[in-house]
Amino acid sequence: MDKLFDTWSLDREIVLVKVLKHPRHKVFAAWMDGEALAQWYGPAGLSIENRKVDIREGGEWCFDMVGVFEGKTQRFANQMRFLKIVPNELIVVDYGTPEPDDPERFHMTITFDEQSDGKTVLTLRQLHPSRERRQTVIGFGAVEYGLQTLDGLAAWLDA
Repeated sequence: MDKLFDTWSLDREIVLVKVLKHPRHKVFAAWMDGEALAQWYGPAGLSIENRKVDIREGGEWCFDMVGVFEGKTQRFANQMRFLKIVPNELIVVDYGTPEPDDPERFHMTITFDEQSDGKTVLTLRQLHPSRERRQTVIGFGAVEYGLQTLDGLAAWLDA
């Protein structure tokens, strides 16, 4: 693991939680299917265009978030490298741009906790490389965009 991420630090972390009214296996499956991800992942108003889908431990998902801003279509290249996958329980990814030395890459851990009522508590933890980077992404709306993404997952599961 990268030295930036050897220790967990609260001043570098963003935590988002969503209770979903679906069983854990169904919520987990939505993360394992590239076509499904393209339908629900990302902030409201942006669409996903898959470039490479290899969702497995050691694989990667490369995609563009596409949106129209001030009348112009803009693309934002993203890459998730899957570091660890425990079916129906855990996904750990290294997340950033496709640039190999992207200094803004962060680790994301997604856990799936099934409740006795059949609902699933999804917890998404982002660990950023520095306190300053965490503050920067919070400043541009990462928390709101992350919550919109989880709302998109809930809507997709409900459809």
